[in-house]
Amino acid sequence: MLILVCYDVNTETKEGRRRLRRVARVCESTGQRVQKSVFECQLDLSRFEELERSLLKEVDPKQDCLRLYRIPKTRGFEVLEYGLFKAVDFDGPLIL
Repeated sequence: MLILVCYDVNTETKEGRRRLRRVARVCESTGQRVQKSVFECQLDLSRFEELERSLLKEVDPKQDCLRLYRIPKTRGFEVLEYGLFKAVDFDGPLIL
């Protein structure tokens, strides 16, 4: 399934800036960045649960916001993208 990870980490303190780097590092190891605080990840259920646990260890729910969207593969589902960034096609060939 396609997972969309969106986060907003409070960076007013040094600890907040550290949390932001740790959250970004977890996301970078799992998916592709599509915007500064938005990642797309192609995961099965067990990897999704692992990602969720890792991110919940890093965020402070009293100061930060974390949203995980599980987008099942449905017929006709597509992502429309405009602008410079072109996402990796997870189902496409590995070599272009």
